Amino acid sequence: MDDGRWRELARRQDDMLAVRQLVDLGVSRSVVRHKVSSDRWVRRSEHVLSTTTGELTQRQLMWLGVLHAGDRSLVGGLTAATVHGLRNWTRDEVTVLVDDEWSFAPVPGVEFVRTRRTLPDLRGSRRGELPVCALEPAVLLFAARERSARSAQGVLAAAVQQELTTPELLLGWIARLRPLRRAPLLRRVLEDVTGGAQSLAEIDVRRMCRSHGLPIPVRQRARLDRDGRRRFTDCEWRLADGRVVILEVDGAFHLDVVQYGEDVRRHRRLSTPGRIIVRCTALELRDDPDSIARDLLALGVLTSCA
Repeated sequence: MDDGRWRELARRQDDMLAVRQLVDLGVSRSVVRHKVSSDRWVRRSEHVLSTTTGELTQRQLMWLGVLHAGDRSLVGGLTAATVHGLRNWTRDEVTVLVDDEWSFAPVPGVEFVRTRRTLPDLRGSRRGELPVCALEPAVLLFAARERSARSAQGVLAAAVQQELTTPELLLGWIARLRPLRRAPLLRRVLEDVTGGAQSLAEIDVRRMCRSHGLPIPVRQRARLDRDGRRRFTDCEWRLADGRVVILEVDGAFHLDVVQYGEDVRRHRRLSTPGRIIVRCTALELRDDPDSIARDLLALGVLTSCA
């Protein structure tokens, strides 16, 4: 047995090895059984073991999934997107894309997603590295099968906002992945992102404006408050009489008591006789945009506003 060969492979694979790989390297099954029985190695599934003990890291769990599923399987979905750098979209389970015709036992902590697509065409990593789906097909396939349409839209906006990809690349992959569930919706999201929207709330504002004939607001305008601090507003419309209506959209983090108090002070110090500041929640903007649009119209935001 050549220890050097399997040790090098284990190093490249975060100390995870498939039994078939060990056999190919000349490590007999009896040696494998001995190392497992002596607690030097740990069997993690029917086909995969680790050369270290203890709880698996997230990276090791990814290797467990692809080694267990076999050749051509890929880390996919939000797991792949996280590998490519996507922030704030983590899930507990690791997602692995597998051929629809393959059959194998389940593995705790790993979600195997079956597909008829040609998996090598989706790969975004080099040979010898962790097999990972490219970012664009990873987020698009997640968006297509995700139960929540909001999450489907949000992950595309996040990937672009975090500068991991572009709307043009994602639109190109939508064409390559045809047929793709929710393709019309995903294209509309990318059109909004191309137009400058960088979050679901901004997308919702643009859709509200289009459906009610309101002008698209100026976003993230820098303003100085009464203390001389630079602040950025969510949405602004200048009225015909020169006054400005500012709409601030409160997300979930605004429910924090400390954050709420800071927001109240911020809005008070930004207020002037010529600035009208109104607030709504992201949930209201999503579920009841009509009432927000009516309130904006009542304040004087018309199609002639710039």
